[in-house]
Amino acid sequence: MDVAVEPSNRDRIPEESKWDLSGLYREAAPWRADFTELEAQVSNYEPLRGSLGRSPDALKACLEFDAEVMRKLEALYTFAHLRNDEDKTDNVHQQNYEKVVGLHSRIMQARSFIAAETMEIPEDKMREFLESRELESYRLHLERMLRFRDHILSQKEEALLASASEMGRAAQDAFGMLDNADMDYGTVKDEEGRDVAITHGNLSSLFQKYDRRVRKETFETFYAAYKNHRYTYAALLSGSVKKDLFFSRARNHASTREQALFDENIPVEVYDNLIGAVHDNLEPLRKYFRIRKKILGLDELRIYDCSVPLVEDFKWNLTYEEAVPKILAALEPLGSEYAAVLKEGLLEKRWVDRYENKGKRSGAYSSGCYDSQPFILMNYRDDDINSLYTLAHEAGHSMHSHFSRSHQPYLYADYTIFVAEVASTFNETLITRYLLSQNPDRDMKIYLTCREIDSFRGTLYRQTMFAEFEQIVHAAAKDNQPLTADVFCEQYRKLIELYFGAEVVLDDALSLECFRIPHFYFSFYVYKYATGISAAYALADLVLSGGEDALGKYLDFLKSGGSKYPIDLLKDAGIDMTSPEPIGTALKKFAELVDQLETLTS
Repeated sequence: MDVAVEPSNRDRIPEESKWDLSGLYREAAPWRADFTELEAQVSNYEPLRGSLGRSPDALKACLEFDAEVMRKLEALYTFAHLRNDEDKTDNVHQQNYEKVVGLHSRIMQARSFIAAETMEIPEDKMREFLESRELESYRLHLERMLRFRDHILSQKEEALLASASEMGRAAQDAFGMLDNADMDYGTVKDEEGRDVAITHGNLSSLFQKYDRRVRKETFETFYAAYKNHRYTYAALLSGSVKKDLFFSRARNHASTREQALFDENIPVEVYDNLIGAVHDNLEPLRKYFRIRKKILGLDELRIYDCSVPLVEDFKWNLTYEEAVPKILAALEPLGSEYAAVLKEGLLEKRWVDRYENKGKRSGAYSSGCYDSQPFILMNYRDDDINSLYTLAHEAGHSMHSHFSRSHQPYLYADYTIFVAEVASTFNETLITRYLLSQNPDRDMKIYLTCREIDSFRGTLYRQTMFAEFEQIVHAAAKDNQPLTADVFCEQYRKLIELYFGAEVVLDDALSLECFRIPHFYFSFYVYKYATGISAAYALADLVLSGGEDALGKYLDFLKSGGSKYPIDLLKDAGIDMTSPEPIGTALKKFAELVDQLETLTS
């Protein structure tokens, strides 16, 4: 029997395997000094109140001060949250993190007048301001702010909505506590007869067990917990939907969906094209389920059979030092500049905190600020191929951030969520293409092909189904229809029957899945995963077949940050997300992968 190995204490991890935060702060004392200094600056917002409409110089002075404060705050926050994630049990790091979160809240309150007061400047006067030399570099920033003119209320009403927003989090916060802290999902006997407590963390691995009894009992036990609490979950989800409806109406938006898309200036047809294209291409998904059923030798395929690896006992071993050259080789189509910067970051400049240690945050992410390196948190494992993919994925985020911050001023360096997953998913596609080009054996080909299929299935099909569910229930709320447990389950059942077809036998309990998706508490967000993977695959095809011109446009996209709206940035790179074509390209790729899997396993 395997013996569990405890992670090391952080002080036993070699320095070269830890991220180097010295570019922000070498020690805690300078951080505390900057924190105290910034804390004292919060009161300097008040004298600026009421002055923004006096002249371009007055407005510029406020915007400059605000940008300076926010830039300092981001540096303080970045250092504190990275230190806190190194070891969640370190009391000093935790206190510093809580302090900077509190400072962030106070600064947000102090600066809340800026948007409302800017909106109150008469339109003809604002047009003159925007043409002035003093505000030249702030023009796009202000134009984006002014787009909200019809949706920003008086300062008094804005203050009231700001106060209500904390109450508006009640359903989301209650869901989080119920789902992550209070719920008992029961236990299941593993293959060796040992009791295993079911958690969100191990649910995926339990569904990948080759013992079907384990998978079946895990599914039934897990969803029994949701059945026992379905009325509470329905009340929370209904409350969240109605909260969104309240705020969209208060801000004069036609619907909650239009409000969600307005911020990034995304046309509604992007959302509609996504759902329509997926509906037209459900047959390849169903064909994949038929292949999976045949390979697993099952009389009927259940949802708990859809995550089992099709290659049993897949072996993999690759150290971090071996992974980096593979990633660089896979990303060679992105050019020498990209490769040189990434190699230096991953190996020499110590962007990456590589390995697990006691108390370290789980998972992986890319983080940083305008004045720092684009850091990567990893919990790298030599024996898990997903570590290779995760490192390449986070490197995509970090390179996007590096190029954006290197080529854009502070105000325009951040890219939006709509394009955030493009560079990371792009890198993953190149990893798979590279590994398949290395003449792997049949099992490796099957594993890699199936892995990419499942990535598509989870990101493109599944997230689109979620997006469609959101649209249905929010429309029902707008039409004053009741949102009960039965209504939620009935609507979700119709969708899973549509997407899965007759290839998967759908247990009644699967209708309860709608109650366990945390993204539904961040309305109209999930569609961006599907559009992101579609844009990434379309761009990958362009770069790999389009030569230097296509590569140059892609690198310009990475360097553009938030200097344009995301739809326009992608258009400049050669992808029009307002048309169905990029979604169609991704769906065509999915169909090709399914055909390849059929050939490999026939």
